[in-house]
Amino acid sequence: MPTHSPTRRRYDHRFRELVHSTGDLQLALDKRVPRSTATSWLRTPSSEVVTLDLVEMSEAELRRGVAALRRRNERLAAVLRLLIVMLKVAGVSLVRSRIVEGSNKDLLLRAVERSRRHLSLRAALPILRLSSSRYHAWRRDGTCGPVDVSSCPRTSPQQLTVEEGREVRTMATSEEYRHVPTGTLALLAQRLGRVFASPATWYRLVRRHRWRRPRRRVHPAKPN
Repeated sequence: MPTHSPTRRRYDHRFRELVHSTGDLQLALDKRVPRSTATSWLRTPSSEVVTLDLVEMSEAELRRGVAALRRRNERLAAVLRLLIVMLKVAGVSLVRSRIVEGSNKDLLLRAVERSRRHLSLRAALPILRLSSSRYHAWRRDGTCGPVDVSSCPRTSPQQLTVEEGREVRTMATSEEYRHVPTGTLALLAQRLGRVFASPATWYRLVRRHRWRRPRRRVHPAKPN
């Protein structure tokens, strides 16, 4: 024989709070609440609940808040239209410009991530005139590579390739070589056959991309 479990009644938390605050057990009994349940409401202390100030606001206050938000949104939309027109007139676009500094790329990536709380990625990237493929390429590079290589770059026999630049970043930020000065590290990389670049190039790349060399003070054991 199939057994049917009894349906448990659910009570409004405001009703329980009213019975607890007034101590009037008859309020619960009039609503056919079992005496044992109503007595437990009296014994149980009031618990803190998470709520919003909007719940306690009156209808008139909510209407005033909606009107204020509408005026604010209209002002923000007007400012945004002016900025977009100004950028179009000035010809500012990221489509054909190259961002070399890694800090600037990080700034753009952080701005896009903050905007994703309110905008989708498809809506945020056209505002920056940034293509989706370029954005995801920056994200895959992590902290952004040493250069933002263009489709037709100016090359010279002495310049570093992208792979060599990443090798410089790996060695400069590695814990394995944290005790080696930057100038000596450039010579060590040449001796190991990993990167053939002068110490001046290493200093320039470290300073430009603000790579932090891992430094850690080693305190010797105190004599007993």
